[in-house]
Amino acid sequence: MVFSSLIFLFRFLPLVLLLYYIAPRNCRNLILFAASLIFYAWGEPVYVALILFSTIVDYIAGRRVSYYKAQDNLKRAKRSVIISVVINLSLLGFFKYADFIIETINAVTPFDFMTMDLALPIGISFYTFQTMSYTIDIYRGDAKVQKNFISFGAYVALFPQLIAGPIVRYKTVADQLDNRKENADVFSEGVLRFITGLGKKVLIANQLGIVWHELSTALPEHLSTGGAWLGIIAFTLQIYFDFSGYSDMAIGLGKMFGFHFLENFNYPYESKSITEFWRRWHISLGTWFREYVYIPLGGNKKGLKRQMINLLVVWLLTGLWHGAYWNFVLWGIYYGALLALEKFVLLKWLKKLPSFVGRIYTLFFVMLGWAIFSWNDMTDSKAYMRAMFGGAIDGIWNSEALYMLLSYGFIFIIAIIGSTSLAAKTVKSIALFKKEIPRAAFSIIYMLAVLCISVALLVNSSYNPFLYFRF
Repeated sequence: MVFSSLIFLFRFLPLVLLLYYIAPRNCRNLILFAASLIFYAWGEPVYVALILFSTIVDYIAGRRVSYYKAQDNLKRAKRSVIISVVINLSLLGFFKYADFIIETINAVTPFDFMTMDLALPIGISFYTFQTMSYTIDIYRGDAKVQKNFISFGAYVALFPQLIAGPIVRYKTVADQLDNRKENADVFSEGVLRFITGLGKKVLIANQLGIVWHELSTALPEHLSTGGAWLGIIAFTLQIYFDFSGYSDMAIGLGKMFGFHFLENFNYPYESKSITEFWRRWHISLGTWFREYVYIPLGGNKKGLKRQMINLLVVWLLTGLWHGAYWNFVLWGIYYGALLALEKFVLLKWLKKLPSFVGRIYTLFFVMLGWAIFSWNDMTDSKAYMRAMFGGAIDGIWNSEALYMLLSYGFIFIIAIIGSTSLAAKTVKSIALFKKEIPRAAFSIIYMLAVLCISVALLVNSSYNPFLYFRF
């Protein structure tokens, strides 16, 4: 089940909201926990056992860490954290990377082991990182243990952000789990945020996805240089509106149930460097790796050589986190090298240049990164990138690229403007919208229009994937 589906919008969500708000306050976490498990089981019933197992393991680990810390037995507390981390990473490694390892061994040795062809449990990368942060934060003293299993289960399986984040660290919602207060104002903010995300996904990301699909699957003899760049621009915009749209929906749903999740995107395509880009893109993932990998490895406090190694380790892991394919490994190394180059050489020069130079530089290397990221088959990626840089069989421009540009040009314009802060700043600057009644009326009209058009497209469209579901 996905947020941008009719069954979620008109059956699951209204029913869960009804049950949640008619239930006594002390039963609401139970409603959320049960609803989240049903939501997860909708697509993969067998893997509900896996998420329940992870929940039980980390609940017990958290209780043990808290108990041993209270006894001033840090050795056993640390051992409990290690056991939790090992179990979590083992599950993630087995389901996500087992076939990747087998295929790599087969490729470099004379062996021919059979792959297991395991289906990837949806959201396992997200909830694994969340549960690990819980036990680590208790050990560090950054969070208190959750003694109520139902409340902890609601945190782990919380359906608004279970499948594709944002990665919600326990310490940021610990108090909200037991003491949140829902109200009409926050609920209406949540509805507005959810519908905005729905529009970003259905009205923009899905349409640009069609452009990317058509151009990326075109036969080599039908691909032009202009078409290759148009395709990668479409993917660049699609993945932003797809993932930030999901994050908006998750944050909006959280508000409907009284939760306040941290932001996950901050107009990353406005960045003037790759370093800035990664402070604005998938913020929750970057924060997780910084707090639980980069800083524990020593960060920038153990000399230049160690800092370089730490950066490359973090970005190798970031690439692998996204998927068990060599293109993700290369993508991680690519960004690790770029960020290291910026940190030690380029940033001081970029700061002296006009802002537009930094933005052009950043967008160029980000799009090049998406060209690596988007292809699991490295051979196809190489052929496509060759076309981008003048090696297209069908020349600089062709009729297919022109057709796509003319057919979806308006969507491209809307997407380019919408990926910046320009639209938001413009709306806020209009005097009429600074008054409460006109602003409320505009919000209602906006929500109804976006919802109606999105539903109409969902009824008539079969293309509705979430890109980050596969991670």
